[in-house]
Formats: sequence, structure tokens, C-alpha cells
Amino acid sequence: MPEHPPGLIDTHCHLEMIRLDQDRNEVIARAFDSGLEAMITVASDPASNRMAIAIAEANENIYCSVGVHPHEAKLLTDTLKSEITLMARHPKVVAIGETGLDYHYDHSPRDTQRDVFRWHLKLAAETGLPVIIHSREADEDTISILRDSPPRRAVLHCFSGSVQLLDLAREMGIYVSVAGPVTFSKSHGLREAVRHIPDELLLVETDSPYLAPVPMRGKRNEPSFVAHTAREVAELRGVTFDDIVRITTVNSRKLFGIGDIPGGGSIAYRIRNSLYLNITNRCSNRCSFCVRYRSDFVKGHNLSLSREPATADIKAAIGDPADYDEVVFCGYGEPTMRLDIVKEVAAWVREKGGRVRLNTNGHGSLINGRNIVPELSGLLDEVSVSLDAQDAETYERLCSPELPGSFDAVLDFIRASAAALPTVKATVVDMEGVDIEACRRLAESLGAELRIRDYDVVG
Repeated sequence: MPEHPPGLIDTHCHLEMIRLDQDRNEVIARAFDSGLEAMITVASDPASNRMAIAIAEANENIYCSVGVHPHEAKLLTDTLKSEITLMARHPKVVAIGETGLDYHYDHSPRDTQRDVFRWHLKLAAETGLPVIIHSREADEDTISILRDSPPRRAVLHCFSGSVQLLDLAREMGIYVSVAGPVTFSKSHGLREAVRHIPDELLLVETDSPYLAPVPMRGKRNEPSFVAHTAREVAELRGVTFDDIVRITTVNSRKLFGIGDIPGGGSIAYRIRNSLYLNITNRCSNRCSFCVRYRSDFVKGHNLSLSREPATADIKAAIGDPADYDEVVFCGYGEPTMRLDIVKEVAAWVREKGGRVRLNTNGHGSLINGRNIVPELSGLLDEVSVSLDAQDAETYERLCSPELPGSFDAVLDFIRASAAALPTVKATVVDMEGVDIEACRRLAESLGAELRIRDYDVVG
């Protein structure tokens, strides 16, 4: 059966601050009692570097970073550089920073902030650790420095919703961490941007003791409050809290090297209350937008199969189909490459009271050398077909199909399915070169409804 998601990880808090001296242990206990799996306490000045390491040493599932906040950039002497470089070797230190630029307060001269930011990036490169980046009212310079010194691994902490920074993150594979302000009703730009952060780059944090989320706003923030942020992110992205927990925890483990990354490809994986079936990694397309070329993971599930599962394996992975809103053939490949398996498992799911959907690239008849739609009649409640383009030229460019005549085959499959199956939807990814309205007209002419998928969170 699909596993329950692991606990959340607060990727950015400040347990070392003086404001927590009176009840630090209680704050830590509340965090773990709330279900947190781990926390990263982030240093910002010479004293907090030492304190962060001490807290991490004393608590098994607390880790830390070392560095100098842009407010304190003026304090970075050669002696302190040597100390931070030595501290970075500590086994509980998992990141460099936070560092970056803050032009809102200008507590340190801007040229000094820029030099110190570059030094942190150099240290991160030398140590192999990720860098935690702070950018406030300094996007242009932040972007310029990151382009000049691209980090191997990095996170934009307490993301503000900046379109320019999000574009950079997508381009460079920089993680994006969302904090309490996403729960504020007036954070319109941030709330919209959060819908478009790629799954594989999404993190959550508290930045405690600052920026407590609704409904805790006005109180001192604590790591235990990160669940409120995660729930808001889930609602904005149209998934469940469990989905966000799983996605962000896997991402946190990857970025910071803490905990185990799920291995082995999942046969059945849950998103919302749908159960998806990953029965093959083979596909007749090589779509430029496909998530499989960015990651082995979809919504925190590892889908890289070591072997194709047999029918018995698939049924065992499903359990009771009636436990889910629907069972969906999808995964990392084209299900109709294993048509007999699709038909056998779909019939079994229907017999057990489940609802069945097939997500397909529409090549099934081309792959199998015959019109397969009559064979699917009575087995599927819904079919979702990747139309992906308004014409054959665009389709060839975006999808790189292996089989000649693939675009026409997709159109024929949609048309035949619309005549024989209960519900048929054609899908396209909203990206450059795709004429959405032309695709809508085409889908409707074939008898299907058009659904638009977001390029950044496709899969």
C-alpha cells in the first residue's frame, strides 16, 4: 500500500536567537511533538554560528548552517572567515548562510554585502554544501551575482514572490522556500507565484521567530507552526497537506543531505485521493516538458522502476480500489505499451468497485497496430489524452515522437475515444509555442474537453 508521508522539515528557523533563551527546549519539544521530522537552525553572526552548532549537537534531528547574514556583512573579518570555514566541516552543518543581499535596511554597506555574498558562494562551492540565500529589495544584484557564480545547490529562503527570482530558480535549479507570509491575505503576488514553483524545487520554512503564519500571526513564530504554511501551500496548489509534506520532505533531504531518499520506483502512488499506477517507464515520446527529464520523482514519489511490475504486483500495490476516488494508469511511461496489463487490471478494479482513468499520449493504436479503443470500452470511466499541440509541426518539436504519424494518431485516438468512452479530455501544457485557443478548438472538434496543465508543475 502507498506509504504515509514522512513528517515536515522546517528548513529555516533561528533556534539560536536570544529571544528563545528562556524556553528553547520547550520550543524544540513542541516542534517534534507536532510531527516535525527535522529542523535546520540558520546562523547569522559570529555568536549564532557557535550557538547553532551547539543546539544541533544536542539534538539528533536538528541541523544547522554557518555564515553571516547580509545585515552583519561588515563583521566578516579574515579571522571570522577562517572560523566559518572550519565550522563548515562539522557533521551537523548542512548549509552555508544565510547570506545574500538586504537593501531594505542597509545595515551593512551594499558593496560589502555583495563581496560577502560572493565569499559565501565560494565557500559553498569549496565545501560542496548548499547555500541559503536572502534577497530583499535586491533582486537585480542577487540575480547578477548568482549568474556570475552559479551555485551547485542553493535555496531562496523566505521567497517573496518575485517573478524574476522564480524565473532564475527554474532556470538554475535553485530551491524555493515558502514561509508564513503566504498565509497573509494581502500577499497576492506571493500566493500566485507559489502555484508555479516546480514540485521538485519546493520547500517550506518558518523563519521563526519571525513571520508567524495565520492563524498564529502576532505571536512569536515557532517551528511547530510550519504546518500552517504547508496547508496553505497545499490549498493554493490544489493538492493535499500530505502531498506537500511528502514533496517538501523529499526535497529537503535531497538539498541538505539529511535522512534517506526514497529508493526504488513506486508501482502505486497517491496524489490527493487518486491512486496512480506506474506500470512502465517506456514511452513513445520524448517530450521537452516531461518531468522525467528533470527528476525521478513526481509529487515526492520515486517513479524510476527497476523492472516492470506483473499484474499480481500491481493488484497488491493497489489494495482496495474502493479506497480511492479513482485509479489512474499514468506513471513515468506510456501505459498502452502494456495494453494487456491495462485491460486486466482495469477490469479487476471495476469489479472491486473502483473507478478507472487512463492517462495516455494517444499512441496506443499506433503502438499496438490496431484500433484499441473498442477493447477499452467498458473498462474505463475516463481517458485523458495528451494533445500537447495545435498542429503536427509544433507536436514534433515539443514531443519528439518515435513513431511516424504520431500527431494524426493522437487525433484519431481522441476522436474514437469520444465516440466510445464516457469521458474524454485532451490536455496541453501551457508553454511557449502552444496556441491554447487553437488547441481548444481542435479538442472540441474531436469531441473532447480541453484541460490545461501548468508547465512548472506538470506531472
